[in-house]
Amino acid sequence: MLELSGVNSFYGKAHILRDLGFSINAGEVVSLLGRNGAGKTTTVKSIMQLVKPEKGSVIFDGVELTRLPTHRVAKLGIGYVPEERRIFTDLTISENLEVGRQPPRPGVYSWTQQTLFDLFPNLAERRSNRGKALSGGEQQMLSIARTLMGNPRLLLLDEPSEGIAPVIVEQMAHTILKLKAEGLPVLLSEQNLHFARMVSDRAIIIEGGLKKFDGTFAELEAQPEIRDAYLSV
Repeated sequence: MLELSGVNSFYGKAHILRDLGFSINAGEVVSLLGRNGAGKTTTVKSIMQLVKPEKGSVIFDGVELTRLPTHRVAKLGIGYVPEERRIFTDLTISENLEVGRQPPRPGVYSWTQQTLFDLFPNLAERRSNRGKALSGGEQQMLSIARTLMGNPRLLLLDEPSEGIAPVIVEQMAHTILKLKAEGLPVLLSEQNLHFARMVSDRAIIIEGGLKKFDGTFAELEAQPEIRDAYLSV
């Protein structure tokens, strides 16, 4: 469904991604792992064309994304949840969800406010509250729910467990597993190895913008030298 090949991305003269390539299959949850500064966020932004690769290819369901502006990428059905969340703090939960609404897509689960409130009971209880009254974890849930209102065919999550309470992290893992059960492929950029292991079919490790590992978590556990080299603090 998604394939990156030979992607090179820069911030100014800083070379961040170096010939990066990997693929994501339909219905698969993949974790992009690495330390701070490894290039995880740049990878996600390069898929969304928020950072334009200077070389390489990003293909989504047969469409070359590097030729498109970001809004066209979103219209193709890629939902992006940034690390910063970026909810509308002066709007209520329900109003935030309406901002993200897009028409149904053929062959894709069509989300409504009610199905999202079933998925995120914490939000259902506070649907009339403004965004600024929510905790960090609730804001993260709202950011994901708002993106799902766009009925995405692929979901990109940038550091979804960052800075939220452990109990909310567990809820987030449960939510991602439910999305997987609906057949929605997910790429999550993550540092929390425990969280990634709970929800993912596969791990991709990058360091210095280079891919260092691509395989199952069982394969990763069988190679502790890779985990220690690229994921240990």
